[in-house]
Amino acid sequence: MKIRGRGAQSVIGPARFGLAAREDDRDWLDASTIIDGAPAPLRTTVVEEFPKSILTFNQSPDVPFDRSLNAYRGCEHGCIYCYARPTHAYHDLSPGLDFETKLFAKPQAAALLRQTFAKRGYSPKPLALGTNTDPYQPIEARYRITRAVLELCLETRHPVTITTKSARVLDDLDLLRELARQNLVAVALSVTSLDPRLSEILEPRATSPAKRLAALGKLAEAGVHAHVSVSPIIPAITDPFIEDILAQAGKQGALSAIWIMLRLPHEVAPLFREWLEVHFPDRAAKVISIVQSARGGKDNDPAFFTRMKPQGVWADLIRARFRIALKRAAIPQAKAILDGSMFRPPSPDGQLCML
Repeated sequence: MKIRGRGAQSVIGPARFGLAAREDDRDWLDASTIIDGAPAPLRTTVVEEFPKSILTFNQSPDVPFDRSLNAYRGCEHGCIYCYARPTHAYHDLSPGLDFETKLFAKPQAAALLRQTFAKRGYSPKPLALGTNTDPYQPIEARYRITRAVLELCLETRHPVTITTKSARVLDDLDLLRELARQNLVAVALSVTSLDPRLSEILEPRATSPAKRLAALGKLAEAGVHAHVSVSPIIPAITDPFIEDILAQAGKQGALSAIWIMLRLPHEVAPLFREWLEVHFPDRAAKVISIVQSARGGKDNDPAFFTRMKPQGVWADLIRARFRIALKRAAIPQAKAILDGSMFRPPSPDGQLCML
């Protein structure tokens, strides 16, 4: 039975940490809401989290940032392919439906970030937002954590990058315009297809592809370095849209673009297989076969460098198609080199320190 409005189709629990497995036996539903045998839509719940630190630093040689901030855990967008889903297993929660319905918010994120920026010896480099879960998922409208972080970045002149699937990024266009004026921001909109019906089952609570591309245009018009990420590419499902996505992004003023092949780490693999069997049973085997052919015969290759560079005939074909489509779309592949030289460290109490 299809679960409408959500990406995952089950609450099967994680097994990597010796946690008890959980399967959907319908006892997690209120029986009074079941009509004609169909479960009522799942409700989203949010728990506020109060960590002691907020930045995550990494030394990965194949990602273009060394620090990131995630205002939320879990993501209501419900993208079935999301590589962040396995992180919910650390909370004894399902990377499936729990990941998109049981969310965590960090309301003190900006205050913690202020303390970090104020530390003696802190050296500014671009702060990446949206590397794990979307900073503009629906609950941002209520919590405004991402906006508070951007306000701090503007106040301290700290460079920041954003990756999102939501046109809600335009809610902060006033801040983004000013950050861009000082060469402090770049924004990437991720677009996987141009078919709203496909997006409705692939990433059910994300902004429609058309609205994402329109948001890309408004960002570019405001002077923001606008980037389009055709990610992930799902062979035999979303790859037909590569050329048209780039063509439309070029018309909207995108300055750069990338693509990433589908990755299926840990619990994402069985969840994605389940999704395929529900929505695309006629091509499920073909999709998995192509994915594995690009990942050395496995669902996922976690090794540095190769995880971002799939191999094989299909990968080479997509690479060639992307390169040609970039030229036709006149996307210049301009690199966003943000300026951290104007950084002004704040004091923990909210005042700026004099350099």
